[in-house]
Amino acid sequence: MRVAIIGAGAAGLASARRVSALGIDCEVLEMAPQLGGTWVYTDEVGEDRYGFPVYSAMYKGLRTNLPKEVMGYPDFPIPEQNRSYLTQAEILEFLNLYADHFKIRKLIKFNRMVAEITPLEDKWQIKSIDKPTKQPIVETYDAVMICNGHYNDPIMPQIPGQELFKGTIAHSHQYRSPEPFKNQRVLVVGAGPSGLDLALQISSNAKYVVLSHHTKEAVNTEYPANVSKKPDVLRVKDDEELEFVDGSCCRFDTILYCTGYRYNFPFLHESCGVTVDENHIQPLYKHMIHIERPSMCFIGIPFNVCAFQMFDLQARFFCQYLNGSMPLPSKDMMRMDTDNDMQNRWAKGYTKRQAHMMGPDQQGYYEDLASAANTTPIAPVIVKLRDQSVKRLYDDLLNFREDRYKIVNNETFVKVH
Repeated sequence: MRVAIIGAGAAGLASARRVSALGIDCEVLEMAPQLGGTWVYTDEVGEDRYGFPVYSAMYKGLRTNLPKEVMGYPDFPIPEQNRSYLTQAEILEFLNLYADHFKIRKLIKFNRMVAEITPLEDKWQIKSIDKPTKQPIVETYDAVMICNGHYNDPIMPQIPGQELFKGTIAHSHQYRSPEPFKNQRVLVVGAGPSGLDLALQISSNAKYVVLSHHTKEAVNTEYPANVSKKPDVLRVKDDEELEFVDGSCCRFDTILYCTGYRYNFPFLHESCGVTVDENHIQPLYKHMIHIERPSMCFIGIPFNVCAFQMFDLQARFFCQYLNGSMPLPSKDMMRMDTDNDMQNRWAKGYTKRQAHMMGPDQQGYYEDLASAANTTPIAPVIVKLRDQSVKRLYDDLLNFREDRYKIVNNETFVKVH
């Protein structure tokens, strides 16, 4: 058996580690020259030196918004140190440590851009391009694990009258540092973690920053004096003035959208039968296994999760199927299970864009996977600490990264600073 793993970020590394541990031959196809996925910083925006797209959304000065105690793998935690909130470089160093510990690096084909994945009768044909030489490579595999991440296809809303605006319009995907915003009047749209963080970063250089959002959690977030909050934008009035839904107006040099990303699989041939409708991916069993072709799975689709821990659990789940330890239900049963899950979500008021959001549902999701695969679940303390840190982010954006935590046991953590 041969397994292809698309991407050498945190999900791809966990997948390679688990598949190779079974003694199954696997290759990791990674388009960058190094491992780490979204945790690799590059100054390049748009296209890389070979003329291929740059998908990195990493920016200078990023520190994690989750504590390291939550961000390790279940059996390979981030090494102990004085801080809980680490830099991008420290997370990348950890991923390299993980790859070397489990001897994954030799499995990775770097600078390999996956161009097209096509189903054969019971295998998968993958066309990839060796970026430096532009040479096409065609290979077949028995199974495919898609681990290409979330942060490569930015959602750019259209504000009425936007064509009138004469300033710069960009997405956080293109943001690298606050220096270009010196003395500017900046509108940041969106109050997810990146919107909050970039508003704070940009305020160190900008004349003023306005954070436009409709997020309940962000209402009480404290900011420096030159940052103010406004509701949604109603329209662009002229070349620099915008009006908000409360009737107030303000002038700007730059609009920066922090409005999230679309799931994007440009390399999947339409015969794969995978559709993405407003970020609802179908047909996926347990948010990961292709119901019609279960030798393809997607690692890392759910969001608002304990990411590295979940990648590892999902990889273990798929490996139990691969090695024959866990037969999957019939396709009809998988479809019924998925329909029930989605009906529950719609009943809670979730939108299509929230089809794969976990948040309050994540502990149940982890336990469901672990039970079906007869494998170790994610410890409840990990979810509890994640929830606590997210609350702290919104309650005290300026200081929450100074918090330090220690995990006591599977149920309990303590704040040590």
